[in-house]
Amino acid sequence: MSSKAWTRASAPGALVVSLAFAVACARDSRVTRSAITGGTLVVATAGDADNLFPPLTLTSQGRQVVDQIFDYLADIGPGLNTIGDSGFTPRLAKSWTWAPDSSWIAFHLDPRARWHDGRPVRANDVRFTFRLLTDSTLGSPVAATLSGIDSVSVRDSLTAVVWYKQRTPEQFFNFVYNVAILPEHILSGIPVKGLASSQFARHPVGSGRFRFGRWDGGSRIEIVADSDNYRGRARLDRVVWLVSPDMQAATTRLLAGEADFLEVVRGPAVDQVAASRRVGLLTSPSLDYGFLGFNVRRAPFNDRGVRRALSMAVDRSAMVRNVFDTLAVPGLGPVTRALPVSGDAVALPYDSAAAAKILAAHGPISFRLLVPTSSAVRMKYATLLQEQYRHFGVKMTIEPLEVNAFVQRLTKSDFDAVLNAWHSDPSPAAVVQAWGTAGAPPAGANFAGYASRSFDALVDSGARSFDPARAKAFYARAYGVIDGDAPAVWLYEARNASGVNRRVHVSGVRADAWWAGLPDWTVDSR
Repeated sequence: MSSKAWTRASAPGALVVSLAFAVACARDSRVTRSAITGGTLVVATAGDADNLFPPLTLTSQGRQVVDQIFDYLADIGPGLNTIGDSGFTPRLAKSWTWAPDSSWIAFHLDPRARWHDGRPVRANDVRFTFRLLTDSTLGSPVAATLSGIDSVSVRDSLTAVVWYKQRTPEQFFNFVYNVAILPEHILSGIPVKGLASSQFARHPVGSGRFRFGRWDGGSRIEIVADSDNYRGRARLDRVVWLVSPDMQAATTRLLAGEADFLEVVRGPAVDQVAASRRVGLLTSPSLDYGFLGFNVRRAPFNDRGVRRALSMAVDRSAMVRNVFDTLAVPGLGPVTRALPVSGDAVALPYDSAAAAKILAAHGPISFRLLVPTSSAVRMKYATLLQEQYRHFGVKMTIEPLEVNAFVQRLTKSDFDAVLNAWHSDPSPAAVVQAWGTAGAPPAGANFAGYASRSFDALVDSGARSFDPARAKAFYARAYGVIDGDAPAVWLYEARNASGVNRRVHVSGVRADAWWAGLPDWTVDSR
């Protein structure tokens, strides 16, 4: 949607940019002027990117940037359909052809596509990218989602053929949504083990509608419009992410007019936004959930009964009201309500009596909780959890870390427990990235080390079913298994709630990525 109407929010006194109602662009002269003048969008954020190398980018901030610099073969539609190719729109691939038996898909690349150094994008780049992502030496979390793909071949310089091990409902989605195409001519000369720390990971060269500009670590990331891009120049001249030490500092930048957009507005910031004449609140459905994850390899979390007791000891509903007011609901499991398969997911209930009995029988429990200081929400949750567990005789020590140090510890599974948040993609099968046995590091992001053959098999069955009702039933059983095993306490499912300056005209907000339509946003002159 390209324009907005202002309505009342669920939070008292707040203003909301409604995504359910839009005024036609032709009726809004400001949009027309914005499209001509371009401009700079400044995004306030409380966390820096971890790296700008798509296969290894874990932070939301990093993903926001790389998705502008790099291109995918096709883009998912606003309905977030993941079955077949319905709703998908061309990007690097101007078209595609299916084999009669769906054993392969041939992607026909747009001959106009160029890397930002001027070299043409070719089918060799697609093949190289797949081989790199599935190289165990790299350890990309994306690899787990590509297990159904056998190989990628090159039919000619503009035709890459993706070969599948078998026909599956999401075979198209799995490749085009997860694989940002990379330049072989630049990366082939860099050892795989060195890619994460390479110059490319800090100064990337892509084919997207924005080029990399600069990255001042811990301070600023800047991208600029690619003037000759094959998909057309972005409407914005540039986008700048200003990194603040915490969410309050980022909020202050938005309210003071130093920034135009703040991706997360929570707690007291909601009322601050409501009181401002300059900004409003933009809300939309979300694929984000937060959880207290247990390292199941370590005692006492290798005990399923203890994990279940620690989950039942948490009054999740009260915590959600305390931290989010009406901008979140208690989590269901490793899934959010934005996905149609979520209906039968049921997290363990709050049961203080049952929890107390199990914990008393176990004996004294103490552990350290890893928390990123960049997240005000998780820092507040840590304090609430510490107090709640104290009533059960559980000693929880909070270990706050700067986000980069937090990510390093997380990726090494060097923690007792962690307060983490996960941004899932539209496919329910993608749950294997963070919770499937095959997603354990270094191959994926299952840092908690949860492993269940039953869970894996049920997710796999759901992913293979072409019948939506049957698929939903398999996923329901899978959620029942993981919720029962309690590798995590599913704390909250947050709605997307962002602060936006009134001079910004938002386009293409999706539940999976608010930044999906960023090249088509516009900004009025100050």
